[in-house]
Amino acid sequence: MGLFSQAAFYTTVNHLRDLPQHGGMEVAFVGRSNAGKSSAINTLANHVRLAYTSKTPGRTQHLNYFSLGDGNFLVDLPGYGYAKVPPDVQRHWEQLLGEYLQTREELAGLVIIMDARHPLTELDEAMLDWFAPTGKPVHVLLTKSDKLSRQQATLTLNRVKSHLAEHLTQCSVQLFSSLKKIGMEEAEGVIANWLQRMGSQSQ
Repeated sequence: MGLFSQAAFYTTVNHLRDLPQHGGMEVAFVGRSNAGKSSAINTLANHVRLAYTSKTPGRTQHLNYFSLGDGNFLVDLPGYGYAKVPPDVQRHWEQLLGEYLQTREELAGLVIIMDARHPLTELDEAMLDWFAPTGKPVHVLLTKSDKLSRQQATLTLNRVKSHLAEHLTQCSVQLFSSLKKIGMEEAEGVIANWLQRMGSQSQ
């Protein structure tokens, strides 16, 4: 049984005061709108419509909690960088996201989704800088890697790895494809280790 095999919708949060008190650990997924975040979550969970995928980027407007069993949770965060969202909504997202990422004690680590064809955008870099002071681990999924040749994918992976090594010591990166189911076991292994480590520290 995989880590995400029991994933089930738990609750939606639009204000920090409503964050659930569950006594377990959380792993958050975030990414630039249209980078393939919802598809990655659905692929890991082997569930077609667990996280809502849409032709319109920016549909995730709240923190969506999914129970993983054993008191652990996956948190689907709003996508960033979608221009057609009204400014007041954008500000609310940024405040909600920023405070959650920087202050949530139950957060074991952050998975950042980047399109393998356009990794390390300005917004991706801003998210990495934003999260770095927490000292918590980051794992980057380079999604849609099936759209690159094997050589292109390897070059991209190495480029992103070396860039992150200079800026973030607690960051790992891998290739991922929702379409071809590439990288599922690697991603699951990294996240399972986070939860195990954080869980043992909190006992």
